[in-house]
Amino acid sequence: MRHNKKFNHLGRTASHRNAMLANMACSLIKHKRITTTVAKAKALKKFVEPLITKAKDDTTNSRRVVFSNLQDKYAVTELFKEISVKIADRPGGYTRIIKTGNRLGDNAEMCFIELVDYNENMAKEKVAKKATRTRRSKKAAATTEAAPAAETAPVAETPAAEEAKAE
Repeated sequence: MRHNKKFNHLGRTASHRNAMLANMACSLIKHKRITTTVAKAKALKKFVEPLITKAKDDTTNSRRVVFSNLQDKYAVTELFKEISVKIADRPGGYTRIIKTGNRLGDNAEMCFIELVDYNENMAKEKVAKKATRTRRSKKAAATTEAAPAAETAPVAETPAAEEAKAE
């Protein structure tokens, strides 16, 4: 039985898995979005989100802890200088996984994992949706939709009437 065995080994030894996750985390930090399989993306999410949380407070100890996991000083610098400033007020959930379909060769489920605050398209859509949202009951919405439809029906004119107005 698999009691308390929630860890996905990804078919690798511990050292290989740690090196792979560190490399993927560095790539994610540098490029803000990477394409990978769903299983690796879920493992990466568990690996990188605590590091981003640790980067919120810029102390020597937190830099050393993050560097011991990533082993890339350029990625650590990017994480502490740019990413931590942008996600300072976010309480968690720094990454987003979006599934893209299956890979042609082996039919593996593919996705891309990205840092949430760095996708401008999603941020614009979210702001636009918040602006149009109202708190009305379904009954009130049905009556308001019916009323403008009744008002606009007599206003519609035929092409002959439009020509007469133009003269």
